Amino acid sequence: MLIGELAERAGTTTRALRYYETQGLVRPARSASGYRVYDEAELRVVREIRSLLAVGFGLDDIRPFVACLRAGNTSGHVCPDSVAVLRRKLAEVDAGIERLHAVRQELREQLAHAIAQREETCLRLRRTR
Repeated sequence: MLIGELAERAGTTTRALRYYETQGLVRPARSASGYRVYDEAELRVVREIRSLLAVGFGLDDIRPFVACLRAGNTSGHVCPDSVAVLRRKLAEVDAGIERLHAVRQELREQLAHAIAQREETCLRLRRTR
């Protein structure tokens, strides 16, 4: 298939496919006239890339998943290097969640303090009238 068909089938753009190619993630063959030609295996690779990008992986993180697919595995998630990336990414997400919980708690405390101060100010104003 040509680049336009791959882009359409994978739900991406031809520009993105060319970028993935410059990054070494996608490997098209070339026709006699120089057109990029992709097989079904490249469609699987591009879908894997898009799926991982959608959940926040960077292209460097995606490389082991692509290599795993290229090694003939049915999933890019089954190889040891991919599992290591998944573990690291999960730890990053867990740390981010912990930071967000701390921020939420701080905001709750600030809001409660602000409301209490506002109520005090309103009571003082009522008493002076």
